[in-house]
Amino acid sequence: QNEKELQDVVKQQEEKMLQLIDKSGEVMRLKAEVSELKRLLQRAETEAKVLWEEMRGKEHQVDTAYVQERVMLRREVDKLRLLLVEKEDENIRLTDKY
Repeated sequence: QNEKELQDVVKQQEEKMLQLIDKSGEVMRLKAEVSELKRLLQRAETEAKVLWEEMRGKEHQVDTAYVQERVMLRREVDKLRLLLVEKEDENIRLTDKY
């Protein structure tokens, strides 16, 4: 009887430890994602600053079609980067799962 109870308690403790390990891995992945998002934000802020400086220097000479095209292309690149990050995260989750 006591041995059975002890085995049950040990099994419960092992399950709790595995859950904590899973949560720890998720926290690490989330920290990495936050770091990546901060880096992307910094890049976007830098690009915006450069564009504003370019436009400010050429106030009356700005080719709006050119600027719009650059903005559109930059958005497309950002979308593709986001898709890549999502796929990489999905791959990490799948490899961690199996």
